[in-house]
Amino acid sequence: QVQLVESGGGLVQAGGSLRLSCAASGRFNIMGWYRQAPVKERELVADITLGGSTNYADSVKGRFAISRDNAKNTVYLQMNGLKPEDTAVYYCRGYSSIHFDYWGHGTQVTVSS
Repeated sequence: QVQLVESGGGLVQAGGSLRLSCAASGRFNIMGWYRQAPVKERELVADITLGGSTNYADSVKGRFAISRDNAKNTVYLQMNGLKPEDTAVYYCRGYSSIHFDYWGHGTQVTVSS
């Protein structure tokens, strides 16, 4: 059974930084971070391919950076300049095909004003 385990969430003041990590037990073509705030739909934050191509939501461009270590099957999300509206549960996703698509359980990020 493939697993993705997130870590690094927590409580931080506005303007602060956090680094999320997600360790996967398998290799995925695309790894990404999504988030879901209360009463909102889950949305893409950023994703990255095996080759290193990245994609970001407009709301986090210039503040967040996604990276991955393919040797460790791990993806990271460096979050700087955090805002209260970044508060959400952050989920890691690994995707290679419709039959190989897995999610982590999520990690809470709370940004206080």
